[in-house]
Amino acid sequence: MTATHSASVLCRASPQQALDFLGDGLALGQWALGCWQTESIGGGVVRGHSLFDDTPTWVRPVVDSARLTVTYHVGGAPDALAPRIHATVEPDAATGGCRIALHASRGADMDDARWLRLVRCHELEVLLIQARLERSATAYAAQILKPR
Repeated sequence: MTATHSASVLCRASPQQALDFLGDGLALGQWALGCWQTESIGGGVVRGHSLFDDTPTWVRPVVDSARLTVTYHVGGAPDALAPRIHATVEPDAATGGCRIALHASRGADMDDARWLRLVRCHELEVLLIQARLERSATAYAAQILKPR
């Protein structure tokens, strides 16, 4: 049986804003602790580095707009990517915002320490996503409401 983990948070951003942010490979470098400061290398693939050990990581985010999901194909080289992480966006009709979740399955090659680190990172990363999106939404609203 494969272990799985999900971390989620409610966010005041619209579902579309959340999906756009989660699907942006360059924005990934603002919140993914294992793929910091991403740069585009072409073909929808970005390269970042781990804040833990500076190892490079390559990621190709694949957005499914109809399902409000992003699948992150991750690997140690741009030609060795596998779908390992999934993000989901669920509209929250009561607030006009959404619930954002990160989902991971434990790979057969992950030892206990690596799995625990991934779990803890996702719990923090959803909070970073929430903060980035809400800051952006607040700035956008202020710009629209600004007297001309």
